[in-house]
Amino acid sequence: MGKKRSGGGLTGPQQAAKFLGVSVLSGVVLAGIAIPGAGALGLAAKGTVEGFDEIPANLKTPPLSQRTTILDAEGGLIATVYSRDRQVVPITAISPYMQKAIVAIEDSRFYEHGAVDLKGILRAVNRNAQEGGAAQGASTLTQQYVKNVFVEEAGNDETKVREAQEKSLGRKIRELKYSIQVEEELGKQKILENYLNITYFGQQAYGIESAAQRYFSKPAKDLTLDESALLAGVVQSPSRFDPVNDSQEATKRRNIVLQRMADVKNVSQAEADAAKAKPVKLKVTRPKNGCITAVKGAGFFCDYVRNSFLDDTAFGKTREERAKVWNQGGLTVRTTLDPQSQDSVNESIKDHVDQDDKVATAVTLVQPGSGRVLAMGQSKPYGFGKDETQINFSVDKKMGGSNFGFPTGSTFKAFVAAAAIERGLPPTKMYPAPYDMDYPSPVQTCGDKPWVNTAKDHVENETESEVGPYGMKEAMAKSVNTYFVEMISEIGLCPVIEMTSKLGVIPANGTKLPEGPAIALGTAGMSPLTMANAYATFANRGVYCTPVAIESITDSHGKALTVPKSKCGRAMTERTADTINTLLLGVVDSGTGQQSGLSDRQSAGKTGTTDSRYNAWFVGYTPNMSGATWVGSGGAKQVSMENITIGGQYYDKVFGGGLPGPIWKQAVSGALSGREAPGFTTVNIPDTPSPAAGGKPTGKPTKPGKPGRDGKPGDGRPGGQAAAGATGGTPGGTGGDGEGGDDPLAGITIPPGIIGGRD
Repeated sequence: MGKKRSGGGLTGPQQAAKFLGVSVLSGVVLAGIAIPGAGALGLAAKGTVEGFDEIPANLKTPPLSQRTTILDAEGGLIATVYSRDRQVVPITAISPYMQKAIVAIEDSRFYEHGAVDLKGILRAVNRNAQEGGAAQGASTLTQQYVKNVFVEEAGNDETKVREAQEKSLGRKIRELKYSIQVEEELGKQKILENYLNITYFGQQAYGIESAAQRYFSKPAKDLTLDESALLAGVVQSPSRFDPVNDSQEATKRRNIVLQRMADVKNVSQAEADAAKAKPVKLKVTRPKNGCITAVKGAGFFCDYVRNSFLDDTAFGKTREERAKVWNQGGLTVRTTLDPQSQDSVNESIKDHVDQDDKVATAVTLVQPGSGRVLAMGQSKPYGFGKDETQINFSVDKKMGGSNFGFPTGSTFKAFVAAAAIERGLPPTKMYPAPYDMDYPSPVQTCGDKPWVNTAKDHVENETESEVGPYGMKEAMAKSVNTYFVEMISEIGLCPVIEMTSKLGVIPANGTKLPEGPAIALGTAGMSPLTMANAYATFANRGVYCTPVAIESITDSHGKALTVPKSKCGRAMTERTADTINTLLLGVVDSGTGQQSGLSDRQSAGKTGTTDSRYNAWFVGYTPNMSGATWVGSGGAKQVSMENITIGGQYYDKVFGGGLPGPIWKQAVSGALSGREAPGFTTVNIPDTPSPAAGGKPTGKPTKPGKPGRDGKPGDGRPGGQAAAGATGGTPGGTGGDGEGGDDPLAGITIPPGIIGGRD
């Protein structure tokens, strides 16, 4: 008989314990009679359960988080990603030793009792009533399975996870009711199967199949007695009994499981003793999850797909909602990645830049008119090791790219020309274009206050022999700096800002383009994807399309999700686009990009090289493919590409046309091999007079054999930009070359007060 109070009755906890036991046995619980003594049992606050009937009748089991499969445009596998490494298997694929081990240590009477172990729960309630604490112990495997369902439903929400695991009688009562339902609907074997598939075994392994692969590199059906006991022991405390990090504790726990198996007659004592005598031998397989597993060098494209999903409100109102869908997994994501294009990009990168070079390259290809991202690769592979990185050099910061992108040099001149032509400036327009000059001042901005060259900064061309006057065609082909500075000074800064906005040309760090004439020389940091997609607008005769990487998505039930399509809109007239195409054809035919031209089809493009050779670019296109190639330093420490060996080849100076151009050429040639070769619609641009024959420009002519001619001092340097009043500045910038002494971050547009970062 239970101990009575002085008044002659049972205590509140004792009444509850007695009632709970009788209720379970008689089935009254299912009738919804409230449990008395709730207050005394600590069921207030979060754990309040005023009546058994108030608990929902049906346990809604969430789907287990699964792997998401990412496919290329032809259905080939790119990668599998998941938030929890789990492979669901049937009970027949789980070793009998494992089944017996988990039952022995977690619920040895599993096959004898119902949803609740009455003896165990009465014992636990009485013990905790005496100790004045919350209910502990006595959970059956069924109840543990129910708890794991709540944990799985909580996902990565730490607060909900804590609530699902709290040690309160209120939680146990909820588990009790749901456990009754589960036992009735599933039966013992299915419950055991579900439990072994849902529970956590440490080392990022969820479920027994992943655990067997993680610790022993074998399937769960092949687990031996000692291996099964080890894994069964881990469940109680995956961190404490982790065999990878604490073999001694794990061995002690394993032997406790083995002895328990012998005690309940699951194995003989001799078998248990023999297994105890074996040392723990692991064959660990590290997790292979996420974009690091991507094939075809598509790790960064895979990461871009993930970030595209998380960034798009089509997949959830908030980033948290979208992350929950992504982490739940079970998705099949068909992407825009073209296998032929990706293979060609990889091959070209491999042939020109080595992984361990001091500099890196990144190449991105897109399809004009659709915005489809066809290929994305870089020389520093996706990973965590030496000469590897998780920074995607091809995209903006918010999509996993570098903090500031990379100054684009003379490739920006095409945008200035497009803005000018759109405003009515004829392509025959001539400017004096001297070898060097002060930035013209004042220059009209988008606001009321014009830009003024208070620093008396100046700009110069590549060589002293480059002296105008020049027309637009020759100036574009030769990439004459002073010509485009004069152009932007005449039309003002606002038309250029408006044009780049229509072309999606936004600095990689998400800031606005600075309003200073130095932007004509590519001082702002951009990503290759941004540049490739902007130039695709020229190929598409003036219609800009936003980039897309996801073609379709189906969930774990095969239901199609709504996937946003590219948004297209006219950025300039067809006439303007055709004029730019004609100008950039000349760059490839007879200008700085001659080494970049394709032999089997028309191609256009523009070279770019920044001050001190910190960055070199080629952005080019055909009517059906646009691509950008960048070569430079991926880290905060900038490397001047002079007297340098890249890809096993020595370069005295790297120019946009000399290394990025050939990388682009090989990549695009392979990507378009066997595919149609449409031509451009061009316009007639009359030649303009060259400098007078009697003119005697000073200085040395360009040396023969130099690859490209656009590596001008001041061509895309932050010092000049800062001195021009654009964004803060680098003290010490001298005139137009902007080298400013030993500035370690020269060549990167850095907001005031920010040093370092992910670059």
